[in-house]
Amino acid sequence: MPIVWLLPEGVHMEKKLFTLFCGSVIAFSLSTAVFAQVAPAQERMAKMAREGRWEGNVVRSNPDKSTLTVRKVGSSDERTIHYDGATRWVSQQHGSKKVNEIDATQVKDNDRVIATGIWDKGVLYATLISKRLSHSK
Repeated sequence: MPIVWLLPEGVHMEKKLFTLFCGSVIAFSLSTAVFAQVAPAQERMAKMAREGRWEGNVVRSNPDKSTLTVRKVGSSDERTIHYDGATRWVSQQHGSKKVNEIDATQVKDNDRVIATGIWDKGVLYATLISKRLSHSK
């Protein structure tokens, strides 16, 4: 005769409930851990999607609107770079570690620049604009 039949019915039911409870606790713990990892990853991806970089030659500058239009090298793809008083302006020889502080008036049409900042609706709001001296015309 199986042992199960020898136990009172209440004990058998308690074992089933205890097993169900343990399974629920484990499932809840795992789901909480998974969701805790997904949220920071989504935040990092959203932040990375906003941070941007654009490199190319200045085709137009508009000091009144504080913008540069920069065409990617070897392409007809152009982007608007918006700057303000907080934008840092530097110049640097290609491969050099020496960085020179400059101002917006020193960047002219056909200069090679690298701009970094935040993308918003196709416009890069620059926090740094670096004029590349070896590629300038």
